[in-house]
Amino acid sequence: MRRDLAHLEERKLITRTYGGAMADFNLRFPSFRQRRSVASDAKRSIGQAALKLLRPEQTVFLDNGTTVFALTEALRDFPVRPLTCVTGNLPVADLLSEVEGLDVHLLGGQVLRRQSVLLGDAACRAAEQWSFDLAFLSAQGMTREGIWNSEPSVVALQRAVITHTRSNVALLDSTKLGRTAPQFLTAWPSLQGLLTDASPAALASHGIPNHLTEFEHITPSTIQALAPVLEQRRESEDERTHLTLPTSLL
Repeated sequence: MRRDLAHLEERKLITRTYGGAMADFNLRFPSFRQRRSVASDAKRSIGQAALKLLRPEQTVFLDNGTTVFALTEALRDFPVRPLTCVTGNLPVADLLSEVEGLDVHLLGGQVLRRQSVLLGDAACRAAEQWSFDLAFLSAQGMTREGIWNSEPSVVALQRAVITHTRSNVALLDSTKLGRTAPQFLTAWPSLQGLLTDASPAALASHGIPNHLTEFEHITPSTIQALAPVLEQRRESEDERTHLTLPTSLL
């Protein structure tokens, strides 16, 4: 087995980890830089909308996707502070590390250089030590069943985060609509929010549930009211009470 792993590593088909290996999707998956150029305007809008969910003194998880990076850029330009930010996304940590009032923590794990992320068992164990107020999650696809992602190690980290977070919000641009990926991440009921530029009609045409009681849809004209609504709800609930976030349809 060790010889087989060594052979696969030489061919750059896997990444060796302590006690195992991860399938190396660097060759078949676009790099972070390449993914940033896809639907960049939509990602920027989603990131700016996600910024409205942040409140001082929260502890927030920032996932590995480029739409989450767009949120990071908005947070750099319009800081919410003090704020504790936890991530396995190297560009996110680098961008926020110099912003005054932000306490940035980088998870441990195996570095995948082309993807600019930290993954593996060490990253999952590190995430499980936290209790997050909000987690902003990325995915490669969204269908009637839920959201999908590319790699078992990516999904393993996201699932570890989901179970330690009060409110999980998916940031997905419309290019993800109706697409699946090799790994199923989670069903819609486990998410408390969806920020997307896909219209209600487009979601409905792909069987994405937009009538779930966990979701409250808002129109573009009311998006500015999102933050005050959340603040009012938070004040009325106990610190550990489940918080329901709106679904925003940009």
